[in-house]
Amino acid sequence: MQDAGMVIVGAGECGLRAAMSLREQGYHGRVTLIGAEVHLPYERPPLSKDAMAGETLPTPKTITSRDVLDAQGISLISGVTVRAIDRAGRFVRLSTGESIPYDKLLLATGAEPRRLPMAEGLSRCVTLRTFDDALAIRSHLTRGIRVAVIGGGFIGLELAAAARRLGCPVTVIESLPRILARAVPAEIAAIIHAEHVAHGVDIRTGTGLASMEEGPDGLSIALADGASVEADLCIIGIGAVPHVGLAQEAGLSVDNGIAVDAELRTDDPHIFAAGDCCSFPLDLYGGRRIRLEAWRNAQEQGALAAANMLGGHEGHKAVPWFWSDQYGLGLQIAGLCDEGPQTVRRDVGEVAFILFHLAEDGRLVAASGIGPGNAIARDIRLAEMLIAKRACPPVDKLAAADTKLKALLAA
Repeated sequence: MQDAGMVIVGAGECGLRAAMSLREQGYHGRVTLIGAEVHLPYERPPLSKDAMAGETLPTPKTITSRDVLDAQGISLISGVTVRAIDRAGRFVRLSTGESIPYDKLLLATGAEPRRLPMAEGLSRCVTLRTFDDALAIRSHLTRGIRVAVIGGGFIGLELAAAARRLGCPVTVIESLPRILARAVPAEIAAIIHAEHVAHGVDIRTGTGLASMEEGPDGLSIALADGASVEADLCIIGIGAVPHVGLAQEAGLSVDNGIAVDAELRTDDPHIFAAGDCCSFPLDLYGGRRIRLEAWRNAQEQGALAAANMLGGHEGHKAVPWFWSDQYGLGLQIAGLCDEGPQTVRRDVGEVAFILFHLAEDGRLVAASGIGPGNAIARDIRLAEMLIAKRACPPVDKLAAADTKLKALLAA
């Protein structure tokens, strides 16, 4: 171990968290962090929020510095990709031709935007994943520029909100009957829909794309319902796919991401995977295999992978959690909403509420809420703790605004 060291492929939130955790847990061997981007590790959530809404071009919100990495003895190789994994020899081959040996290898390769075939080759069609993507999009968002957003998910809607703040006419096109259909309950989606409309966003739901044609004066998007949308810039936000090519070529199992066990090990005991790129079984939901694209999950799994790379045997136990901010509204979700067929509503003040999602046996499996600012943050956190305890709180107590969730947790 002391000779080969630990190698981490992917220098984002997850990869960096793993590298730092190795040091925090007393590992003194080599730690090599390999990133395809030239930037220092940075936060991705602001790319569709703060970075887009500002009046000036954004800068990456870095989460470490060269001085910190040097002080920790972490070697960061930037602007380089890993071309292959040699499992027998236990080394990775870089795009530079160099080979780096490993005792344990962590794949934190993340995900990339899902491509829209009819948009390929069109210069006015863009996607968002990296800081360079964000910089390119933001450079186009000036007042009066017509923006079309394909996809009514979180990334598309956050970018729509940012574009409206900058004075751009915005049309969102979603093929499903409503926005956020795969992500949040209909009650919450309706509030977000109404907020976008109130801010001037034209939302078209229940219609797909027929064709896209690019000309010198813009982009013409023909919809399946016969309507058309004219745009100067089209942002494609139809989801993400995990980076699994490196794992597949190395013969590792893939199942909606690099398949790992609860301890984040692949089917090679020397290789782990964590973050957006992997799918894992979650005991809290009966071993259901899931893949999470969330900031906090990247942090949690980075630390967990480090512990298990050092010989630990800790399973992933954290409750899934997600958040989004749009027009001053804060949305948070703890748990998996689709696990709970029964929903109980609790009003929190005049304009905020939380939906508690219960399994058939009465167990609280998820909570989703929306309200101004952080109005629902504390209750969602307490609900998350109840979910982790596999609690079965009384329905009437959950619904009653005067019932303290902390008291239910203590019970």
